[in-house]
Amino acid sequence: MVKLFIEEAKYKNYLAIQILIVILRYTNRDMGITRTDIFTERQNKLALMLKAIAHPARIAILQHLIKTEACICGDLVDELGLAQATISQHLKELKNAGFIKGTIEGNSVCYCIDPKNWASYKKELDVLFGSYKPGQGCC
Repeated sequence: MVKLFIEEAKYKNYLAIQILIVILRYTNRDMGITRTDIFTERQNKLALMLKAIAHPARIAILQHLIKTEACICGDLVDELGLAQATISQHLKELKNAGFIKGTIEGNSVCYCIDPKNWASYKKELDVLFGSYKPGQGCC
């Protein structure tokens, strides 16, 4: 019984230390938290936008929505070969970033490109990529 109690105490101490490490990581700015406050609103918006599409599955989802030119209701699992839960998570990220919008139709959610946000994001990328002029004396 005493041995069991000691093992349980060790396990609880281990958990407490792990929780403390997580708390310190997310409260101490010097340990890797991104300093978004030192960048402009436009830079932060562009970074969030690019982060939202920085996964091949999300690119594939967007390409499929563009190719289909219609709202998609659930056939992405067959198209991409990923689990429904994985696709749902990617759709959630794309929707939260504003790339797509969804409507509920019966028991399913249908997704399509959000044209207003898509145009805005295209403009932001055009500004970024258009700001570079070749031949400016770079190596």
